[in-house]
Amino acid sequence: MIHFSQLDEELLSRRLAPPAEKISIVIDTDAFNEIDDQFAISYAALAPNISLEAAYAAPFHNKRSESPADGMERSFAEIGRLAAKLSSIEPSIAFPVLKGSKSFLDGREEPVLSDASDDLVQRALGRPREEPLYVIAIGAPTNIASALLTEPEIRERIVVVWLGGQPYDWHTAWEFNLKQDLAASRILFDSGVPLMHVPCKNVAEHLRVSVPELAHYLHGRNAVSEYLYEIAVRMMNEEHMLSKVIWDAVPVAWMRQRGLVQSYLAPSPILTDQLTWSFDPRRHSVRVAYDIDRDGIVRDLFELIGRVTAAL
Repeated sequence: MIHFSQLDEELLSRRLAPPAEKISIVIDTDAFNEIDDQFAISYAALAPNISLEAAYAAPFHNKRSESPADGMERSFAEIGRLAAKLSSIEPSIAFPVLKGSKSFLDGREEPVLSDASDDLVQRALGRPREEPLYVIAIGAPTNIASALLTEPEIRERIVVVWLGGQPYDWHTAWEFNLKQDLAASRILFDSGVPLMHVPCKNVAEHLRVSVPELAHYLHGRNAVSEYLYEIAVRMMNEEHMLSKVIWDAVPVAWMRQRGLVQSYLAPSPILTDQLTWSFDPRRHSVRVAYDIDRDGIVRDLFELIGRVTAAL
């Protein structure tokens, strides 16, 4: 495995402080896997304190795709559809959409190169930045791990905000994003990259919305809100859900306002072969979320997405 030298703890602590008022991000997403990615992308694109520079399509494989490559391609197309709707209600919104890896990592030695991993390296190293580039990862972290393997130096220029896995006191780390690419997930925790980790159980899973809420805040307001309303309600009806978790909006909420996501610094955990957490207090620090303000996030999210009234 490639050896990552440890970053200075002072730098890590500084990078993992709550973000500055105005930040730049890229978002790495398996957007066709579910419907919550679309909420997260819209949240980030419409937030006045966030500049969305690019979106990357991440691989995934489940009942909604035939293979990791097919999942990536479907996500690429879905991001493009949503980007067009966003620009129709806010013409100033424009960001490139790039294809990511067609497969998961085969071990932790070699990256799976893609337009997405190349773009991340170039954006991180290409020009000086007063603040780091935030990488919002809401799928299997294959593209980010590949960029880190290609150019470890980007660790000094980026902060990864990843939704995946479970809290460190939970009996298992098992979760879809984490298990899809176990090698890439390990790289996030082992590489020393500044990492804000958003677990799912008892943290992101609290961000639930109901059909009446979606109808009240989003239905009929603009092309984006109507699209989000339609895909969410369709899935909820198909799956016989009374409420739907929109997990992927939580990483964006952490960057939006202090207090929406509570977190603490901890030694980076070790992800075992049994998909459990192991601990060594000598390891570098990561920031981990432990609670969210559900109502505050929903209010902020829906106000941003539904504030534009335009012809559908």
